[in-house]
Amino acid sequence: MTGPRVVVDCRYLRVGRHDGISRYTAGIVTALARLHPIEVLINDERQLDHLPAGLPWHRVSAPTSWREPFVARQVRRTGADVVFSPMQTMGTWGRDYRVVLTLHDLIYYRHPTPPRNLPAPVRLLWRAFHLAWWPQRVLLNRADAVVTVSETTRDLIAAHRLTRRPVTVVPNAPDPVPDLPRPERTRALVYMGSFMPYKNVELPARAMAHLPGWELHLMSPVTAERRAALTELAGPGTLVFHDGASDEVYRDVLRGATALVSGSRDEGFGLPLVEAMALGTPLVVSDIPVFREVGGAAGAYVDPDDVDGYVAAVRALDDPETWAERSAAARLRAAGYDWDTSAKTLLSLLVG
Repeated sequence: MTGPRVVVDCRYLRVGRHDGISRYTAGIVTALARLHPIEVLINDERQLDHLPAGLPWHRVSAPTSWREPFVARQVRRTGADVVFSPMQTMGTWGRDYRVVLTLHDLIYYRHPTPPRNLPAPVRLLWRAFHLAWWPQRVLLNRADAVVTVSETTRDLIAAHRLTRRPVTVVPNAPDPVPDLPRPERTRALVYMGSFMPYKNVELPARAMAHLPGWELHLMSPVTAERRAALTELAGPGTLVFHDGASDEVYRDVLRGATALVSGSRDEGFGLPLVEAMALGTPLVVSDIPVFREVGGAAGAYVDPDDVDGYVAAVRALDDPETWAERSAAARLRAAGYDWDTSAKTLLSLLVG
């Protein structure tokens, strides 16, 4: 092997379906492996299903284990020269290698509800961690460099003085998809994402009461309680719950849809936006800085509490010329995001 021995922490890959960080990990590792020999850390062999075949791997404890603060003792046995983790919480005590950590967003300082898929003790620690800025500073300053996924988040890291280390933007990107012709456009609107409170799925749900003839397709798994609440908000409007659509179904509906929608109040990037734009599907999303950064001219941007503005933005896309302009802008914007470019940026940081 020539050059530094690069090891990537792949323990955040979800067994089964991806979440955002899992998809980011798979995308960046797949592209990085085409550029440089790499090895990966896993805690479950099923995580290898998301990675290129044949990558050398090492099993270490899970990132939610009590051993995480001391995981460097296990990682040292790999002989790594540099380790990249797609999260900032990887333990670094006792390391003898360079480490690059990732901070995707600062969402949980403003919206403290932790992800529900975490074990209860971890959720408790998660809440405590986000009560002050100093724990984040401690983690990030123990790294040699920090990665984030958007200029918006990089600026927030600087504004809150979260690290003395250099911060490099390594964006998300859409996975490659078949270049198929778009079918006849339907009055479908697509939401992809969780149903956590800050996602504000209530905005597109409420709007459906004023959009007869339209359908809102909600792709992710949803609890019975959330389904009932959103259905009530939509009134006579049509909600289609896919309750965990496959990637193929998601892309098929998105390819024929009028727009991808989101009412989110906070994001670190917004991967569904580039997934939609890559297929030529415009955006109707909340007016937050990172969405403007990612979506550019492909989007209509609406205050997350403005149901009337949201309805008007959707109806504007009924005009064929308006839709065609936004669709062309979407494809152009999406072309600026690809895993190979992101991997090259990351590799220069790891081996530089």
